Amino acid sequence: MKRINGHNLKNLQKVWKRDTPFIEEIEEGEEIILDIPDSSTDQVKPGTTNEDLGKMDQSLLDASVGPLNVKGAKPGDLLEVHIHSIETAKWGFSTLSEDFGLLKGRFKPSIFYWKIEGGYAIPDGDFLKGIRIPISPFLGVIATLPSSGSFGMIPPQKFGGNMDNRLNGTGSTVLLPVNIEGAGLSFGDPHACQGDGEVCGTAVETGATVRISVKIVRNRNISSPVTYSTEHTGGKVFCTTGIGPELKTAAIDAVESMIAQLKTMGFKEDESFLLCSVAGNLRISEIVDEPNYVVSMLLPESILRERSD
Repeated sequence: MKRINGHNLKNLQKVWKRDTPFIEEIEEGEEIILDIPDSSTDQVKPGTTNEDLGKMDQSLLDASVGPLNVKGAKPGDLLEVHIHSIETAKWGFSTLSEDFGLLKGRFKPSIFYWKIEGGYAIPDGDFLKGIRIPISPFLGVIATLPSSGSFGMIPPQKFGGNMDNRLNGTGSTVLLPVNIEGAGLSFGDPHACQGDGEVCGTAVETGATVRISVKIVRNRNISSPVTYSTEHTGGKVFCTTGIGPELKTAAIDAVESMIAQLKTMGFKEDESFLLCSVAGNLRISEIVDEPNYVVSMLLPESILRERSD
């Protein structure tokens, strides 16, 4: 079985561009193992400090393993990417930033660590003490190369990229457009767990070993990625809302309301915001009753209950 080491910088791409050299050719149906670094590309280590965050090489953030030449893939086809397994590292991290996330300018740069064991992400220290979050690993970045143009790694594009879609996990099938000969398939940004919205800008970031295979579907192109997955739901949730004529403002209001509620339960403000990002789900609950829309922020009661037990 072919194995590709993404911890080797030669096997990583740092820009979405059609003429990026392929690092490997893979066959349709062939199972591939990918060793994928975390979103910092191994710049964060246990012991990395808040001060170190500002010294990181920004060009390496969300660098992805690839691009891979999928033999026989041609423009106008699509790829079925089957994610067979994702095994995370035994630790992860989350960060708060001044200039990134839904509440920009609110929090100073800071880093927090997690132990990943027994199916949970567990805070490594006093921050969010008593919280355990069930892990559900997925890949934040999956993409093919574009037909033209040059794009940074962070914003998602029609060809995929940094989608941060928590449904792109084990057992999922992701459909991607083929825009160039060989497709130029790439993977990156593993997460142990994340809520919909990733509102603070990070999930539980971690490295991972991933097993995938690819099928080519001829002459069936798509305009943007499609995912077939399983939504793991169940149990009681606690929900706050934001209501207004602008979706982003309503989203901010929903998160602010959740932070206010969590503070009454004994959480600090930065703990509350980060918890919304790694475990809370931001949803559009209503978009038809113009001029005002409803955005909800949901947290599982089970996570909050463990804190109080």
